[in-house]
Amino acid sequence: MIRVYIGYDADVEPVAYHVCAGTIIRYCSEPVSITPLHLGNFRKFYQERHVDGSNAFIYTRFLVPYLEGFRGHALFLDGDMILREGVDLAELWEMRSHRLAVQVVKHPDYVTKHPVKYMGARNENYPRKNWSSVILWNCGHGRNRDLTPEYVMDKPGSFLHRFEWLKDEVIGDLPPEWNRLVLEQPVTPADKLLHYTIGTPCFEAYANGPEAHEWYRAADLEFGNKEPNAEGR
Repeated sequence: MIRVYIGYDADVEPVAYHVCAGTIIRYCSEPVSITPLHLGNFRKFYQERHVDGSNAFIYTRFLVPYLEGFRGHALFLDGDMILREGVDLAELWEMRSHRLAVQVVKHPDYVTKHPVKYMGARNENYPRKNWSSVILWNCGHGRNRDLTPEYVMDKPGSFLHRFEWLKDEVIGDLPPEWNRLVLEQPVTPADKLLHYTIGTPCFEAYANGPEAHEWYRAADLEFGNKEPNAEGR
């Protein structure tokens, strides 16, 4: 079973979660379990104390090892992503390592082209930016056992998103095609996962940008329209 957690923001872009999940289910060649990371589901054991988040799941992603009982592997994805048509998530799952604590796409020398993103949110540069948007977790790794709810609540965002509880040698690399940043990086035919990090096309400001048609195609398939309209929507 491929275990997947996807960020869910009920107030900002709930549709993004469903489109992302749909692309996983539609093309995956193995059984897959998908769990939404909705902050409201955590209120019995986790209280969000951070005040610097641009979405509701920005810190609950670090609770995935805890939710898995510190056993096995699991995958986290931001909600504003899609797998491209025909891409099998099992390809990414096969890359999991028992030696490494996490595996991520490390965007080298990445500086944003958009200091403001969806809904006017500030989009600041910082070391290891966007590394935490796709995480292949080794939930059973000893160092990840630190990630209890109390630990995540108490640590600053910079510490968590830079994986500072880990030594560099246990932060593994994933191929860049598994987290291509739309509007920030050139998209190539070889890319497998598109990350609409500046804004999904469900927002009017990004409705006609590059690769918007691919998101609309995925949304149409998910919600019952078998073919996109003349505008690719």
